[in-house]
Amino acid sequence: MIADLPAPYATPSAGNGAHLVTRPDGLLPQASAGFKVNLYAHGLSRPRVMRRAPNGDLFVAESDGGRIRVFRGLDAQGKPQQAQVFASDLKRPYGIAFHPPGADPQWVYVGSENAVVRFAYRNGDLHARAAAEPIADLPTGGHWTRDLAFSRDGKTLFVGVGSASNVDDADTSPAEKHRANILAFDPDGKNLRVYASGIRNPSGIAVDPANGQLWCVVNERDGLVPDYLTSVREGGFYGWPWWYLGAHQDPRHAGKHPELADKAIVPDVLLQPHNAPLQLAFYDGASFPAEYRGDIFLSAHGSWNKSVRVGYEVMRAPRKADGSYEDFLTGFVLPNGDVWGRPVGVAVADDGALLVSGDGSNSIWRVSWSGSPTR
Repeated sequence: MIADLPAPYATPSAGNGAHLVTRPDGLLPQASAGFKVNLYAHGLSRPRVMRRAPNGDLFVAESDGGRIRVFRGLDAQGKPQQAQVFASDLKRPYGIAFHPPGADPQWVYVGSENAVVRFAYRNGDLHARAAAEPIADLPTGGHWTRDLAFSRDGKTLFVGVGSASNVDDADTSPAEKHRANILAFDPDGKNLRVYASGIRNPSGIAVDPANGQLWCVVNERDGLVPDYLTSVREGGFYGWPWWYLGAHQDPRHAGKHPELADKAIVPDVLLQPHNAPLQLAFYDGASFPAEYRGDIFLSAHGSWNKSVRVGYEVMRAPRKADGSYEDFLTGFVLPNGDVWGRPVGVAVADDGALLVSGDGSNSIWRVSWSGSPTR
């Protein structure tokens, strides 16, 4: 709760980064009761964002490999029947979006570190039909994740662009121009505008398919502020770098921009500081129990500067509007503190399973319902 926030720097940061190890033989992530987990794909090159195409294919950004891969079908072992490289030679690809919305997209958009590009596309394409078409240049360096989403009517392309720093004053630092924002463009890349600001690193964005509301997960500044999940208001200001979680001033910017204190929006769901949420997905499948439908699944990549590690899991945020969340997929940290998996991407498969990518083990996991039939 906001009222329970500790004072700034109540405890010191700690150097406690993940010590990555190989996944022990036979060890699987642990899901909530009634669910089973299987290894969907492995041997990838830093798999991050995943998006389901309208025809059911799964598009995956392999950020270190500089490519977009497509998986199709499902065999008896819960693995894809086909895997092809859709596009390559990209600079840290991350966000993926199909346009126009609906059953028959004509383009696949990709958000890379320095630009948004698009590829001509028809349902069922396993390889790009032509070279990438540049859409918009983006500021490079700093936080490099560039997630994408289209408004439900397809008229607006949203792009999340993180800050170039932890807490630099955006008034005086040229590197922060058009950063720590969710930017908006027309689908052709024209008419750049700032949709929402003061969002240090909106590493995952998504539009609620039920009502068209834009949401994001945010990595807040280190050493001070809880990370969060929130709906995003057009024209909204979320505090960075001068304020946080409403009218709480960052002591490093004491006295600056008092006029913004009452404008800083309090996010919907406060998370653990430094658990590093990277992606979110609305559950729009039909195979999980009915109470899951419309809920948000979000990944937590894991802390590096807390004495007791947090994150390294997938969480579920039920749509109760009470700011709560719960563990859903865990087990990526061994009893001795070593880490073998770091969740990143979350996507709902065509059959209703939840797919989770991880760049600690370079794998994708499939979580399916194994309990009583759902209604």
